Formats: sequence, structure tokens, C-alpha cells
Amino acid sequence: MFTDFWLGRIVAQAMRQQGNIHSLAFVLMPGHLHWLFTLQNDNTLAAVMMHVKGSSSYLIQKNRRECGAIHLHQPLWQEGYHDRALRKEEDLQQIARYIVANPLRGGLVDKIGDYPLWDAVWL
Repeated sequence: MFTDFWLGRIVAQAMRQQGNIHSLAFVLMPGHLHWLFTLQNDNTLAAVMMHVKGSSSYLIQKNRRECGAIHLHQPLWQEGYHDRALRKEEDLQQIARYIVANPLRGGLVDKIGDYPLWDAVWL
């Protein structure tokens, strides 16, 4: 699904609209998302994921309808998500580099700069 750049940008927009987090790095792969962020205030991981999945699904379906595309009858996102809590001593920049290098390891591009759907605060 996220091989379409514009649909991927819709997901990135939904991620940026998510309040009460500090986004550090992400890469949106053709079939999944890797995202490194810290929760702020009383926000929960479940609430963040529900918001991003729900709002991006809504916006993508709206975009597809406006373009005359057929409504997707299958969910855009899988149920649930896989999470990994980081320890204080872990190097966040190293983890961010690993995340944004996923398109390289996946053989999608030869240089990370050629892949359009990623970002990191350390740029």
C-alpha cells in the first residue's frame, strides 16, 4: 500500500498531527512502519497507534474517493502492533540509523536519500 508516495505522505501527516509524543525517527516501508518516539505527558502507546492508524486510514480512504478510486474493502493496517521499549543506556541515534536504513537492507534503494518516506530529528 505505501509504495504510493502520496499515500505514504498522508500517513506521515497523521504521525505529525499526533500530540503528546516526541518523534525521533521513522521510515514508512511498503508494508509497515518503523517509528521511534517518546511518549509525553499521560499519553499511551495504544492511544498513539489508534490515532495514527485511524486518522491515516480515514484520510487515505477520503483521498481515494476524491480521486475516483474504489473503496478499500480490506483494512489498511493490521490489528495490533509490535513494540519494543528502549533502555536508558541504549543509543537513540544508532537505533534511528538502523530504522531509516531499512529501505537499504530491503533492497528498495541504493542510498537512503533516494527513499522519500523517512525522517529523523538528527538531520
